[in-house]
Amino acid sequence: MKDMDNIADLMADIGRRATAAAAVLASASAERKHAALIGAAEQVWAQRDAILEANAKDLVYGREKGLSDAMMDRLMLDEDRIQGMVDGLRSVAEQTDPVGEVLADWDQPSGLNIKRVRTPLGVIGVIYESRPNVTADAGALCLKAGNAVILRGGSEGFHSSGAIHACLQQGLRDANLPEDAVQLVPTRDRAAVSEMLRMTDTIDVIVPRGGKGLVGLVQKEARVPVFAHLEGIVHIYIDAAADAEKALNVVLNAKTRRTGICGAAECLLIHKDVVDQIGVSVINGLLQAGVEVRGDDSLAQIPGVVPATAGDWGCEYLDMIIAARVVQDVDEAIDHIRTYGSNHTDCILSEDAAAVETFMNRLDSAILMHNASTQFADGGEFGMGAEIGIATGKMHARGPVGAAQLTSFKYLVTGDGTLRP
Repeated sequence: MKDMDNIADLMADIGRRATAAAAVLASASAERKHAALIGAAEQVWAQRDAILEANAKDLVYGREKGLSDAMMDRLMLDEDRIQGMVDGLRSVAEQTDPVGEVLADWDQPSGLNIKRVRTPLGVIGVIYESRPNVTADAGALCLKAGNAVILRGGSEGFHSSGAIHACLQQGLRDANLPEDAVQLVPTRDRAAVSEMLRMTDTIDVIVPRGGKGLVGLVQKEARVPVFAHLEGIVHIYIDAAADAEKALNVVLNAKTRRTGICGAAECLLIHKDVVDQIGVSVINGLLQAGVEVRGDDSLAQIPGVVPATAGDWGCEYLDMIIAARVVQDVDEAIDHIRTYGSNHTDCILSEDAAAVETFMNRLDSAILMHNASTQFADGGEFGMGAEIGIATGKMHARGPVGAAQLTSFKYLVTGDGTLRP
């Protein structure tokens, strides 16, 4: 264990070792990376009892810290969730290696052949809260893309992340790859986060994974480039041409399956023509499921609905609460989402192709959905095996960030004694 009295020296050492490991990984074969990931998956399953024991300590810490039920759900591991981590590691392992992929290949009149090929980014810093499975997901995706990664998990998941990290490092050792390719910051001290945000010499990009406070801090203070989303203020618009059964089932799943994830629905917009039929049915279904519905003046007339306040529009609850309002048409729904949304994920429920096209074309969220639960806003569900986060910016990566999004590219130019006139 490093001397925790000097966080700056600790982080500088971690950065130097990550840079050295990244140089090795950049040219590591697809077979060795595959072996490391499969080995890590086997270790996670073999060590599941130790991981659960570590998680039990974190759950005690989380309760003492006063975490909400949604945050405790994010923190909690069970055998099914460990199996999910194993499946994610295996899925990433089996994907095509992105490094070296030829993105474009063309010949110039000058006689030059030019190829644009994928290359690793280098060293990635991941700062995350609560969810210990991010340790496995982020480690796997960075490794697959040939990057070294520095993981700084939340204080509440300290023991769980450590147990999972040990499995990743064993996989690296068994595959004869540097264990410094995946490092976990070994302290809860928040000073380590501040150091990471300034490590421009050794970290190429920072990915924050957590709540508004964490992400806002990173975006404000980072000197290193950031892939981030600030909030998941997810809207579902029930159009006049929505199917009643689909609307009920999709909204309930989008809100209640897991309330603490960024793809959970937070605001429901209902076309005025279907309020008395589909709208009432959906709201009653939410109420029966234990969701607190905060409605506008029209919807507040429904028994059980709480009157909404101005602060309910644009709020990420991450809890069994949803805001709801009536809109005149798809155009008003779009205006509301543009005003209060976060460009993360938004959904339309409709059987009208014209309304769907308008919604999809005029909104610019990273993910737009039609007749599907917003809980699918997840890299694993997109076929990426896992994700390191969902980026809502427009530079480099957008939407679920998988292995391919954790690469850059370079140009390989070939001539035959070619001279420029």
